[in-house]
Amino acid sequence: MSSNLFGEDKTALNSDKNPVSKKSENKPVNDTKGHRARLRQRLIDKGGDALLDYELIEYLLALAIPRRDTKPLAKQLIEHYGGLSAVLTADAQNLSRQKGMGDTSVAALKIVQAAALRLISEPVREQPILSSWQSLLDYLRADMAHLTTERVRILYLNSKNMLIRDEVTSEGSVDQAAIYVREVIRRAIDLGAASIILVHNHPSGDSAPSKQDIILTREVIDAGKKMGIAVHDHIIIGKDGHSSMRGAGLI
Repeated sequence: MSSNLFGEDKTALNSDKNPVSKKSENKPVNDTKGHRARLRQRLIDKGGDALLDYELIEYLLALAIPRRDTKPLAKQLIEHYGGLSAVLTADAQNLSRQKGMGDTSVAALKIVQAAALRLISEPVREQPILSSWQSLLDYLRADMAHLTTERVRILYLNSKNMLIRDEVTSEGSVDQAAIYVREVIRRAIDLGAASIILVHNHPSGDSAPSKQDIILTREVIDAGKKMGIAVHDHIIIGKDGHSSMRGAGLI
């Protein structure tokens, strides 16, 4: 049994898809040991800021593929997706289609994303949402800014604005995901929510609300009023940042 943290990614190591992988297979382990040890020591002594983005990915992948030089693969992923955040938030199936990426390598990246989101969301889960607004925005951007398809999530809050449930209600195409007004309000009633926050992303990167976004939000507000459920905001996430409909005076 391997003592490696993740278990060696033999799929990636032996992948026929990856010319870099095949070159690296025949290299002695000692070729990369010194470099990897220097990365590790830099990380321990000086922290994550001492490593470049591709070096963070490189070292992480090395835990999954210990017998391979992971620098070329790390640079390949950064170049393909456009940056560290985009690599870590990329869809698992999309990552698995990249040359040299096996299940264990993909899992290594996704576990870091999961841990980061858990860390960022802690204030959102433990404090009133309206008093931890920046933490909420940081969490939503980390989770949704780089998605390539549209996702809708609803945050259900109690009368003290504490989070009851954070639910993804639909995922759609590159430019459309459905919000069903009756289902949103019915779910709020089932959970005993006093208010909700609507959230969705624009895969185009532009967080500006569309005319349809505004119309739909007002329909949810009207339906919620009849049942005593407030809509605090509709937040739209894009690569360029975020838009708040309440902040923009649209609701």
